[in-house]
Amino acid sequence: MKRRLTILGSTGSIGLQALDVVRAHPDRFEIVGLAAGRSAGAIREQAHEFSPEYVALENGEVGDLDGLKCETLTGPGSAEQLAEAPADVVLNGIVGFAGLAATVSALRAGNRVALANKESLIAGGEWVMSLAGDNPLIPVDSEHSAIFQCLEGRSGPEIDGILLTASGGPFFSTEKAELLHIGPEDALKHPTWKMGPKITIDSATMMNKGLEIIEAHHLFGAAYDDVKVVVHRQSVVHGGVLFNDGSVVLHAALPDMRLPISYGVLYPERLDVGAKPVPFSADTWTFQEPRSDVFRCLPLAVEAGKAGGPYPVALNAANEVVVEAFLGGGIQFLSIPDAIEEVLEAVPDFGPMNSMESITAVDAWARQEARRRAEGAPA
Repeated sequence: MKRRLTILGSTGSIGLQALDVVRAHPDRFEIVGLAAGRSAGAIREQAHEFSPEYVALENGEVGDLDGLKCETLTGPGSAEQLAEAPADVVLNGIVGFAGLAATVSALRAGNRVALANKESLIAGGEWVMSLAGDNPLIPVDSEHSAIFQCLEGRSGPEIDGILLTASGGPFFSTEKAELLHIGPEDALKHPTWKMGPKITIDSATMMNKGLEIIEAHHLFGAAYDDVKVVVHRQSVVHGGVLFNDGSVVLHAALPDMRLPISYGVLYPERLDVGAKPVPFSADTWTFQEPRSDVFRCLPLAVEAGKAGGPYPVALNAANEVVVEAFLGGGIQFLSIPDAIEEVLEAVPDFGPMNSMESITAVDAWARQEARRRAEGAPA
């Protein structure tokens, strides 16, 4: 049977690779809906090729989608509305906090979510997991997909912890003094993965791995102290599970996001997407401790996760703002964790994070605070 699939963020990195999978296996998929932010031309081309039932354009006008032979949704909230449409799987590849509302909408409608939007769990946390209930979130991040696969059929006291691997980004071996002079063009040169600009900068600062620790805590019920991060420069081992007898099960694959995407949208089936197998030749795999004294975003994220409540929401919002400021040349690379830390130190009591209203209030406050601090940071 064909899997009825909605793709949110269809013109972004995750969405484009998901459509590559669909294109290679048209007999396995039926596209229910496609959603984009502002790429009207690109999503029109996708609609002509894949004939979805719905097309949504979050930052568009009604006329942008005229002439398409499907139902069209335009304006703020379009992706959230599309996520409610009945589907076997909703792949959420929206970047940033904007993806949370769509995840909530899909879960409330009873749709299974293949989750590539980590901010849904950073900001939504326990509330989003409670909405999922018995309808499991299938992780699409390569690391969480790896852990998810290693954990299948295993649970309880035999699990001693989980392992997250990090590429280390382009600057892992760079001296701290040299990081004072690097610019966005340097930080966007990821050594192994081709990703969007925001997640590429997060990889360079190690914030991406910090966010993934919070995500792993919620997805797998792991205590923060039971999540171990190692830097694995080859990006072949993506994650693993530690057992109480001292053994470890690892998941390895050459870097190719089509693998976790296809597994996420077809779970529990596997699909040949043309990925090259791990060679097991003369290559060497290495594992190193993170340089948390230099890349302070990682320990800041862990602290925010342990604090819970509004802190992960504020962490995520502040990070989005200061990364944008760095990409625009407004602050230095090493000012990113400084600005985030200042925001976290000022978080007031917002009460429980159990609704979109409460989470959005923290997000808005943190963004304002982060902009103010970014404006005063060295450029």
